[in-house]
Amino acid sequence: MILKQYYLGCLAHASYLVADEDSGQAAVVDPQRDVEQYLGDAARAGCTISHVLLTHFHADFVAGHLELRELAGAEIHLGSRGQAEYPFTPMTDGDSVELGQVRLEVLETPGHSPESISILVYDLERDKKQPYAVLTGDTLFIGDVGRPDLRASLGWDAEDLASMLYDSIDKLARLPDPTLVYPAHGAGSLCGKNLSTDTVSTIGVQRTYNYAMQPMSREQFIEIVTADQPDAPGYFTYDAVLNTRERPTLDEELARELNSLRAEQALSLVDEGAQALDTREPAQFEAAHLRASINIGLGGSFATWSGTVLDRDRAIVLIAEPGRENEAATRLGRIGFDNVAGYLEGGMQALDREPELVERTERITAGSLAEQLAGPEPPTVIDVRTAPEWEEARIEGAVNLPLSKLGERLEEVPDRPLVVYCTSGYRSAIAASILRRDGRADVTDLVGGLAAWEAAAPIAG
Repeated sequence: MILKQYYLGCLAHASYLVADEDSGQAAVVDPQRDVEQYLGDAARAGCTISHVLLTHFHADFVAGHLELRELAGAEIHLGSRGQAEYPFTPMTDGDSVELGQVRLEVLETPGHSPESISILVYDLERDKKQPYAVLTGDTLFIGDVGRPDLRASLGWDAEDLASMLYDSIDKLARLPDPTLVYPAHGAGSLCGKNLSTDTVSTIGVQRTYNYAMQPMSREQFIEIVTADQPDAPGYFTYDAVLNTRERPTLDEELARELNSLRAEQALSLVDEGAQALDTREPAQFEAAHLRASINIGLGGSFATWSGTVLDRDRAIVLIAEPGRENEAATRLGRIGFDNVAGYLEGGMQALDREPELVERTERITAGSLAEQLAGPEPPTVIDVRTAPEWEEARIEGAVNLPLSKLGERLEEVPDRPLVVYCTSGYRSAIAASILRRDGRADVTDLVGGLAAWEAAAPIAG
């Protein structure tokens, strides 16, 4: 038996290839949209991917089930409560996919979403009665459970789903202690609130240490799992719906999108309303960038922040380091942002002859900021981290405007000199670019963020 986990750090997403080498049969569970790695690994093992299973309609990324259907002829399997535009095989409790001496057996585990399933993996040569592992999707995480509030905009009540989740966790808790637990997400995902950095555990360990698997009433469970959930980006509902639809494959979209644009073509598109997205690192962007462009660096949580701050209904013009345009478009495609109009040929060098279109964002060190704050006309300091982060520690006097809400709260930003910061500088660079695009000329980014400030001087907590 082959059971391989693929972990995509930028989305904190885990997917799985399960195969039987003797029979040459394979299946993929919860694939990311760019599927070449599964096809390559299956081929090297002498296997063919004949099945693809989704544990649910993911909200934080577009799954690669249609890509595997088109490229490998894989049959799509969903939970029996799922409804989709494309043909699929509905799976209920006890239904299975047979891969030679490997069996994938479904447990219906609604709660994170109504159609959620978990998948028991049996290695029949090892043990025909006890499962080797369970692929839990977003039902059970390492240290947490899936949040039940992401389907509110689609008419599902969070408390109703939490009640379903209570029963689903009880069902999973009845599995044997040694059963390996492989979830669909890890730390950094917004599909839960307390996810571990571990990517595998066992049912026994989770029953002992996972707060949501401790003995409690249904009412207590509902109260706990619905409380203090982080803000979900607006694209989550869009992606959940898109995962139910027939759509072009990622390869088809990239073939349409990856157009090399001369400077005048790119500028014309921006003038017509396209979004200029600069994917370079913050220091490069702030040294010189196209006026009114947004900076979301490929070195951080690029897809998540792109989905949060960009408009999926407006075209995107990419500005990237030469050679990284495909990577940027692919990572946008992973969240269904298939609205790239092209990329600036040659990157920022293409604007060497257009100096009037190039701007820079001022950067300030922690020491210099401390001097300004002690002066007669201190700047307004804006903390773009989340409210819990701000509550834990902050620069004294800073105003908290979380980056995820900045676009809708721009009217709260005073028309005066501004200094923005986050933890390390990634989010503040995004925020500074948004403020500059909004016409705030006097915006400065704190180099190194709160970490640099704490290293340089005491702060008020």
